[in-house]
Amino acid sequence: MPHRTHTTSPDSHASDGLVSAIRPASSLTATATHATDPRPHVVIVGGGFAGLSAAKALADAPVRITLLDRTNHHLFQPLLYQVATAVLNPADISVPIRWLLRKQRNATVVMADVDRIDPHGKTVSLDSGTVLLSYDFLVMAAGARHAYFGHPEWEQHAPGLKSLEDALEMRRRFLLSFEAAERASAAGERDALLTFVIVGGGPTGVELAGMIPEVTHHALNGEFRRIDPRKARVLLLEGGPRILPAFPEELSARAQRDLESLGVEIRTNCIVTHVDSDGVVAGGERIDAHTVFWGAGNQASPLARQLGAPTDRAGRVVVNPDLSVPGHPEIFCAGDIVATTTPSGTPVPAVAPAANQMGTLVGRNIAARVAGRDSASFRYLNKGDLATIGRHKAVAVIAGQQLHGLFAWLTWLFVHILYLVGVRNRVTVFVQWGYQYLTFQRGVRLITGTTVHRLLKASKAAHEKRRVA
Repeated sequence: MPHRTHTTSPDSHASDGLVSAIRPASSLTATATHATDPRPHVVIVGGGFAGLSAAKALADAPVRITLLDRTNHHLFQPLLYQVATAVLNPADISVPIRWLLRKQRNATVVMADVDRIDPHGKTVSLDSGTVLLSYDFLVMAAGARHAYFGHPEWEQHAPGLKSLEDALEMRRRFLLSFEAAERASAAGERDALLTFVIVGGGPTGVELAGMIPEVTHHALNGEFRRIDPRKARVLLLEGGPRILPAFPEELSARAQRDLESLGVEIRTNCIVTHVDSDGVVAGGERIDAHTVFWGAGNQASPLARQLGAPTDRAGRVVVNPDLSVPGHPEIFCAGDIVATTTPSGTPVPAVAPAANQMGTLVGRNIAARVAGRDSASFRYLNKGDLATIGRHKAVAVIAGQQLHGLFAWLTWLFVHILYLVGVRNRVTVFVQWGYQYLTFQRGVRLITGTTVHRLLKASKAAHEKRRVA
């Protein structure tokens, strides 16, 4: 395969930026950036499950790898909702990417924003075009963000849950609502402050809805003097006919009964048509709430559209069977950015096991291409579906068997501990869960950012507006 230079520069100014940006990062693996290095250059965009799996699958391949990510950490997204509800610390579910790849001498990690992909020039633009990387193979594993169905302005009022920043913002809003309610003077203000609306009845929405009553009924009980946190109202809004639509109907019904037993109000066939700082309009009804969380949909990274390949409605790339991009055999996609199906024709879900399997196959296929062998097709192995609802409550489908209740909950605990990256995180999370199980306490109820006075002022203004109307 012809050698391509690791970096290029459109002008002398960019060249200076290139040297300062890349050389310090790549000094950990000095041979990776030498112009005389004949090894093919593999650029991986994204340090999530798919990107890391691809890098590790190439550990013994005669290639040099540059892994790009806008953060310095790998995140275990399935437990983000527990950070959002003050169960776990951010560090409990994240690990530095450099640490994970520290022993892989053919891999270099660069923290940077990817601005543009040029599939014809085979370059990746970083940090507002100040740096260009050329590649022989490109792995797009940039993931997805939450989708607001054509209403991006709703995000400021209803944060989604894809990053640590998202989880911390949710936690801040969640805990701040109780502080403001404690100081509110009118019953209408308190009611709106203690109403929590969750949009989307998939696993994220269900797990958030199930965890909030755990906190309000136990962890916060007895801590306030003017309000009773147990009277907080939790609504789960789902636009389809049932929650957890990817699960069998029997388990969806079981999950709904379990949530309702915790006091969660579930409304199905309920389409949200408006979101603002004071609540939502759903199913034609106005719901006054100062805390709205979003879990209704995903939208692939906008970088996917720069590949020049067909995409689906969610912006995911429609790939070849070996996960390469049509017309660009040197570009592969993996993880939530991919639109593909199982042999039976059902969509491959956007879950961690699928991302791991895709990333591993992409790495192996690149190694096969370098060795002159044919690449293999992707075959998704569904290891099961899990969703937890609350203490002793969960639903699961494992090897075709439907599980619910205590056994499903214990299975959920075991699987998530097993899939956490790093021994430290596994031990820490296990200890945290054990402590909380025995005491019902949450040890990370910290509020940062906006003061309670600002929220209280907004709630008073909204209450006055409703009263006048």
